[in-house]
Amino acid sequence: MSKLKTQIYISKVKSYILSNLIDLKYKFEICDLRFEIKKLLLGLLFFILILPVNAVESANNIFGIHLAQPQLEAIREASDLVNSNGGKWGYVTLVIQENDRDVSKWQSVFDSLRELHLIPIIRIATSAEGENWRRPEKKDADQWINFLNSLNWVVKNRYIILFNEPNHGSEWGGEVDEKSFAEVIFEFAKKFKEKNSDYFIMMAGFDASAPSWVPGMEDEETFLRRISNFQFPISKQTSNNQQPTSKTVFDYIDGWASHSYPNPGFSGSPLGRGRGSVRTYEWELDLLKDMGVSKNLPVFITETGWKRSKSYGLGVMGYLDESSVAENLKTTYTQVWQHDERVKAVTPFVLDYQTDPFLEFSWKLPSAKASEEQGFYQQYYTVQSISKVKGEPGQIEKGKISFDLPRELVAQSKYNFRVTLKNQGQGVWDRDDSYELKVMNDELRDSVLVSEIKDIKPGEEKIIDFSLKTIDEKEKKETKFSIIKNGKNILESKSWAFKVLPLPDLNVKVRFWPYGNAWGDDFEIQIFDIDDKLVFKKKGVKITNGEGIIKNVQNIALDELYRVVILKPGYLPRQNFIVFKSQDNTAEFKRMLPFDLNSDGKFDFKDLLKPFGR
Repeated sequence: MSKLKTQIYISKVKSYILSNLIDLKYKFEICDLRFEIKKLLLGLLFFILILPVNAVESANNIFGIHLAQPQLEAIREASDLVNSNGGKWGYVTLVIQENDRDVSKWQSVFDSLRELHLIPIIRIATSAEGENWRRPEKKDADQWINFLNSLNWVVKNRYIILFNEPNHGSEWGGEVDEKSFAEVIFEFAKKFKEKNSDYFIMMAGFDASAPSWVPGMEDEETFLRRISNFQFPISKQTSNNQQPTSKTVFDYIDGWASHSYPNPGFSGSPLGRGRGSVRTYEWELDLLKDMGVSKNLPVFITETGWKRSKSYGLGVMGYLDESSVAENLKTTYTQVWQHDERVKAVTPFVLDYQTDPFLEFSWKLPSAKASEEQGFYQQYYTVQSISKVKGEPGQIEKGKISFDLPRELVAQSKYNFRVTLKNQGQGVWDRDDSYELKVMNDELRDSVLVSEIKDIKPGEEKIIDFSLKTIDEKEKKETKFSIIKNGKNILESKSWAFKVLPLPDLNVKVRFWPYGNAWGDDFEIQIFDIDDKLVFKKKGVKITNGEGIIKNVQNIALDELYRVVILKPGYLPRQNFIVFKSQDNTAEFKRMLPFDLNSDGKFDFKDLLKPFGR
């Protein structure tokens, strides 16, 4: 049974037990075994109520890829890979350096990820100083927060990885320093969480295979045990001698970033276990538990993968050709990672890297070969073919539904109205992503037809048309408009209250030029709304002594402005404007001119030729 079906089943059982508890209690009390049965019933009820229904998570597509650069072409190639074969909302890991904090650039990247249904995992980095990365400082946190907080993120969770492999001295200013790392990470994580609880913070991934060669490298276990001992105060001592409250780095960590490479030599078994394997994260989680970290941290494998090698050589532990790498990835995905509920994302390193030192990790062929072949190594197509799930990440839904609609309509009419939708959230409002605009009054749903929502991106505003049919008179009707996603109400408008009144009449007054009142039974009346759409037309209108009447004018709203046009063969049209009321509506026109001899609605040279048969 799937997770979703299990959740629905448990919820139904809960509802059934609760709704029938009183009835069951009554029936059981009339028998001699009522005491034992009541105990059994209460035990069953307790068991059902404590089942963790809400613990069942939304569907999650764990497939992802690491991008070296966030160009649009790479983002599209990533989406084709991780959202293939039933998948949606896979992951990409991206690195942002401190000298690349361009809001316009990265908002454009995020918008592309949103449209292609990719969830970003952002690893922040300093900048290179020679052969090392500059060691970050606590004061750097504010600049990072200001930058990242200015972006409209793709999904609600803002996945952040704080730096990279700190047990390598080259990643930390040239020297391993556990105390400095702990201080910086604590400051960053605490400030991020205080700024916005949607930040999902992960420590840097570690090199699990690094030896203890200080100051250049340190063993991961040694490094982690040391940083777990550092306590940081979060409140000052008060006058009543209260002891300061302190926390560790792990108190502000939400998930675990793991570099679960198949070592040794990036050529290990696809089913390997323990440290230095595709299951390195298991060893890391066990280590954290042994250190006293009680959190159940979800795992994000942000680096992993096999190194292709055509021959044995220095540093090469085994022969791995293109097909072997592809099969290893397929085996680990389908037999290990997909079956471990702790693993939320796997983003192998790297989609496209065409120079040393990572050329042999690249999934994309060099440009010269790509022009002749398919474009990617076999591992891309193999992983692309694996069955995936449609992810359902949480997104912040925010926006406005605005309208200016009439308050008085008339019976037996059809109207075309508009509402304006403004998207201020994270999702792209589109019918293909299960977004709908609906009226919330059940009585009106059969008489209202709403246009589909298409491609309304965050920050955009679009007009949606809807039609409404009225039948009988009604003293008052009221409804709201709502944006629905997957059957759930995510946004609601203000109320629209209106009356449906009897059909009004229209009196017509018109004269001919140069002589007096108009006569005839071949007049035509047309009525246009403020958008110049024809809403009513009637032919064969009879005018006697300059006056006529049209009974039961349909499709108009009271207190709204309309343009009324009068036509008669041989005469130029005349028009006037009128605001319709429930009664006493009169449209009076200027004298009609008998110059439209060819009845084309205008006076020109052709009218002069008409008497001559031309």
